[in-house]
Amino acid sequence: MRVLDDLDELSGLAGEELGTSDWLEIDQGRVDGFADATGDHQWIHVDVERAKAGPFGGTIAHGYLTLSLVPYLGGQVFSLETPGAKLNYGVNKVRFPNPVRVGSRIRSRVVMGEVTDLPTGKQLTFKHTVEIEGQDKPACVAETVVLLIGS
Repeated sequence: MRVLDDLDELSGLAGEELGTSDWLEIDQGRVDGFADATGDHQWIHVDVERAKAGPFGGTIAHGYLTLSLVPYLGGQVFSLETPGAKLNYGVNKVRFPNPVRVGSRIRSRVVMGEVTDLPTGKQLTFKHTVEIEGQDKPACVAETVVLLIGS
């Protein structure tokens, strides 16, 4: 895991790949739990029998489930150990180019984005590309934004 603890060095990391997370298998239990938590029980996610005849030959993960795993996967790649508060500020852009079939394994490849000085601290962006094992197209591409307050 890469530790980011030097405020002065952050700007120099823009565009640098920070690394990749471990692979994580997406099983039906995780998909069902996400469906229960969000109320999204669309058959393509939770009806195993019906989904076998669907466009993907089985159930697929919710796109937002994949996105919700970005902090977990990214936490295996890097840790912000800078002084002051760290706040998730949002996501600038998210796309889901490829569905994650249940039983697939995913991981996140993280690239440091822009570092912007603010009156209250710094704003950092990170590009997460969530890859699917054995697939050319990623499951999710997201640019997350973190605020470092008082740094």
